[in-house]
Amino acid sequence: MVKISIVGTGYVGLVTGACFAEVGHQVVCVDNDQKKVAFLQGGGIPIYEPGLEELVKRNVTAGRLRFTDQIADGVAHAEVVFIAVPTPPKSDGSVDMTYVERVAREIAGAMTEYKIVVDKSTVPVKTGERVAQTIKRYNKNKCEVDVVSNPEFLREGCAVADLMQPDRVVIGVGGDRPVAKLKAIYEPFHAPIIVTDINSAELIKHACNSFLALKISYANALSVICEASGANIADVVHGMGLDKRIGRAFLNAGLGYGGSCFPKDISAFIHITQELGYDFRLLREVESINRDQAERFLKKIHDTLWIVKDKTLGVLGLAFKPNTDDMRLAPSLNIIRPLLKEGAKIKAFDPQAMEKAKEFLPDIEYCQDAYEAARNVDGLIICTEWDEFRTLDLEKLKNVMGHPTIFDGRNLYDPKLMNDLGFTYLSIGRRLSPAGQSG
Repeated sequence: MVKISIVGTGYVGLVTGACFAEVGHQVVCVDNDQKKVAFLQGGGIPIYEPGLEELVKRNVTAGRLRFTDQIADGVAHAEVVFIAVPTPPKSDGSVDMTYVERVAREIAGAMTEYKIVVDKSTVPVKTGERVAQTIKRYNKNKCEVDVVSNPEFLREGCAVADLMQPDRVVIGVGGDRPVAKLKAIYEPFHAPIIVTDINSAELIKHACNSFLALKISYANALSVICEASGANIADVVHGMGLDKRIGRAFLNAGLGYGGSCFPKDISAFIHITQELGYDFRLLREVESINRDQAERFLKKIHDTLWIVKDKTLGVLGLAFKPNTDDMRLAPSLNIIRPLLKEGAKIKAFDPQAMEKAKEFLPDIEYCQDAYEAARNVDGLIICTEWDEFRTLDLEKLKNVMGHPTIFDGRNLYDPKLMNDLGFTYLSIGRRLSPAGQSG
């Protein structure tokens, strides 16, 4: 058992804290938002993440997990202090490190003995050096400290499973002293542990996310070629994915990537490499393809409906991906906002994200289910691939729609089936059906 504190109770901090407690560690989660801490202490969960609520409640009840708004409390409790605060993008694409620097200062001011301080947030390379310098500068008691990089590889929607059964654990250190304690933390998870220098560990996270975004954009670029040539993107990526050197994951054509990680991390990595003297043109093209995908999809809508002003369109899915309520940089925003600007009326349904969506989309109608969102619409747009949308009663769906036209941004349905059922069905990167009603 290791005594751990985690500063920050967002997706990364809260999931990490709950999972560490689940395997027997004593965990204190720290957040400077008093209302959020009170909410957590009262049994509330501020985010939707499958399995998280049960995990938090079980470990709070067991006494292995608690919450505080006092960083001094967290530092006093812990042998190892994790920094898991936001690292938002600046307007130029670089990373705003204000929160990380502030927490490093606060940790330094509260230290009275040796601590291991771990960067869990996704940070630019060389951040570990700056955190170590900051702690040294503000450490009034001149306590010894080791700063470690331990990047997270959590996917929203399956973050609990990702942490409980990780592919690997990366630990970046400046010396051997903290290694044993970090290994003790992760030993119950039975995952390969990779020990590197700090700079390499920091680069691994950006390199992974950039490569996955590249795969998504590559599939989306292929979908354009498929549409132009009459090929089927589903068949093409299936054939690619069977090559063990490539793999099938992240080759789904769609509306592009979104969320809080990929857009921010790609932009940050481009900025980091520029500072290091390299123009990462390949990643700039990844960003460009991602932007273009929404524009191409909007063109399908315009080409089919001609005029969208005063038309009513239904939207299924608002969150940037299924199994989360996260609306940050969701692809749905890149579709809905231009349509609203042109005078379309939007009805929408999402199983989890509608409350958070109201902050981003206050001027649309929110519906109780998918069929209500489709009722009497001129067209139905699928933006998020929730499993429940795959199993809709398609006959019922067609009967409630004003016009049975579906714009499928996630390729959920078989084009031939949809055509046979009488839908005008447009998807991404798939050949036209015999009747010419899908694409």
